[in-house]
Parts: sequence; structure tokens; C-alpha cells
Amino acid sequence: MGDRSFLDWPFFEERHRDLAEALEGWCAANLPVDHTDVDAACRGLVAALGAAGFLRHSGAGIGERLDVRSLALIRETLARHDGLADFAFAMQGLGMGAISLFGSPSQRLWLERTRAGAAISAFALTEPGSGSDVAATATTAVRVPGGWRLEGEKTWISNGGIADLYVIFARTGEAPGARGLSAFLMPADVTGLRIAERLQVIAPHPLATLRLDGVVLPEEALIGRAGEGFKLAMSVLDVFRPTVGAAALGFARRALDDSLARVQSRRIQGAPLAELQMVQGHLADMALKIDAAALLVYRAAWAKDQGAPRITREAAMAKLYATESAQEIIDMAVQLHGGDGVRTGSMVESLYREIRALRIYEGASDVQRVVIARSILGGAHA
Repeated sequence: MGDRSFLDWPFFEERHRDLAEALEGWCAANLPVDHTDVDAACRGLVAALGAAGFLRHSGAGIGERLDVRSLALIRETLARHDGLADFAFAMQGLGMGAISLFGSPSQRLWLERTRAGAAISAFALTEPGSGSDVAATATTAVRVPGGWRLEGEKTWISNGGIADLYVIFARTGEAPGARGLSAFLMPADVTGLRIAERLQVIAPHPLATLRLDGVVLPEEALIGRAGEGFKLAMSVLDVFRPTVGAAALGFARRALDDSLARVQSRRIQGAPLAELQMVQGHLADMALKIDAAALLVYRAAWAKDQGAPRITREAAMAKLYATESAQEIIDMAVQLHGGDGVRTGSMVESLYREIRALRIYEGASDVQRVVIARSILGGAHA
């Protein structure tokens, strides 16, 4: 199971340690799953995580708050066992994050279904012409009698094609740029929505391009107030961005665990590979980066749980360092495994494919650098 001493850090309460232990037992009994049919695997994972009660942590009902430390611990643990399980859990949280934070009582009826594993959610923000540049969103929502008419295209949408509902962002025109966006809750069976393309990637996950041709949504589909979609999206990412770092941390811990087993069992010139000082140096670097990443991830999560209104800088640091370091750790794990490290289907080969996307989605690494730089420059000029 590897090093679990980080659970004794002061960031955590006893309930977090209990959660980690319970989830570890569930993962040992249920993961990994067969990825041959990715759509079916994701549906099964959502149902299983819901039945086991772990999806309750993916949302917050009336009078509840999202606990970011729990979200991060769950993502780290799932990622260490099965990247697709982490994806299934994460998208339930991200997809319904806007409802957890800003949803109306009627919209929260969907939240109860996603937290039970009875419905699959998706977060539809990215477009062909606007990835990290949310202000360039081109999808439009125009008022019509009784509601809104949406036109446009979304792409790289996780759970696209299997989701039961989408939180979708569109331009409503209250002001130029980011200030003219709004968010809507859109059931997948609405007339005018079609899956234009299913996207294939190096670590298979359900991804799609969505086309909206005259989709009409009722007034009550609007989440929060018109024109506040950008603020809503950033609030959601503020909560979930540190958990991307947590998932990377889970991948990195698995890479170190497997590398330790490898170098202690593999012999070279009559002695274990682990006795070579160069190998010991690599292991030390891996362990150091893991602890540094964990400190950043759980600092950000703890700060949010303590009531910080925004953790933009802390979240950016956590995601940037954890994902970039995990890539380096996994690359070294591949190196330590030699030819077996690039064998299709081996654990480290799978980790090598899984980690790459985490350095891109929910804000690419260079975007995080810009966020951090602006925060310190702003502080210097204050």
C-alpha cells in the first residue's frame, strides 16, 4: 500500500483518516476494472461508487459544504488503483460543482441522483476556439418566451456521450468578454443536442464534441444569475483544481511503489538493483517530489475547507507542481523498469499515458504559471 504517514499531517481530521481507510479497502476489493469498453466501465464505476457511498462526497446538498480534503483524498486513492475510477468520481464532482455551489432547490434534485450514482454528469465549458480562454466562448444563449435558445459547439467534454446531464456555459451578452457568460443545466435528452464526435485519446476516457442546434431550455435551467457564468466556473475550478493535483499524486505514489518493488526484486551483477547509488538517488528524488506535491495539494484543500473565499494561487501551485512532478516521477519509473516499462498494459506504461492529460485539463501548466505570477506581482504592487 506504500507510505500512508501523510495522513498524520495536521491538515487532516480523524474523519479523513477513516475515509481513506474505508476507500482503500473498497479499492483493494473492486479495482482495477476492465477498460475494454470504456463507456460501460465508467457507468459501472459511477454506480459502484454511488452504491458504496463514496459519491456522497462529490456534491453538497442544502446546508452542506464541499470538503476539499475529502475530494482530494478520494481522488488520490482512486488514481493510485485505477485512473478510470478517479475519472469517474472526479467528473461527478466537477460536473455538478456549479449545482453544489449555486444550484436552486429544483436543480439539486439532479445532484441527489449524481451523488447516488444514478445519473452521470458533465462540465461543458471548452470550445473549439476557446480552451483556456473562457472569455472567447462563442456558444450563445438567447432569451425566448419561457426560457433560452442555445446554439454552438463544445469539445473535449469529459463524459460526453454517456452523461445524463450537462452544466453548459454560453454567452448571454450582459457585457463583453467573460462578464457576458451564463451557466445552464441541460439534460442530455433535450431536443437539438447531438454528439458530433467521440474523441479518442492516449489514455481512453469518454470524451466528445457536442453540437447544440436550437436547444431550448426553460428559465429554471439558468444556474445562479445571468451574466455570472464566468465567476461560477472559476469558483468551481477553485474547488476542484487542487484535486487534479491529488490525482497526479496518486499516480506518482503508484509509480514509486511499483519502482520500489522492481528495484528490490530485480538483480544486476548478483545484487538487487536497489543497491546501486544512482538508483537510490532516483528513488530519493521521487519521494521528495511526492511529499512536496502532497504538501501543496493538501495545503490548498485545507485552506479552502477553513473558509478561504478563494484559493486561486494555492490551487494553481498545487496543480502545477503535482502534475509536472508526477510526470517526472512516472518517467523515472519507466526507466527503472527497463523494457517492461514500455510494455503495453504494464502499470507504469499505463501511468505514463494517464498523467499526460492532467498537465493540460482544468488549466494547462503554463496557465497555472501565469496565475501564480500575477498573484505575486499583484501582491508586490499592493
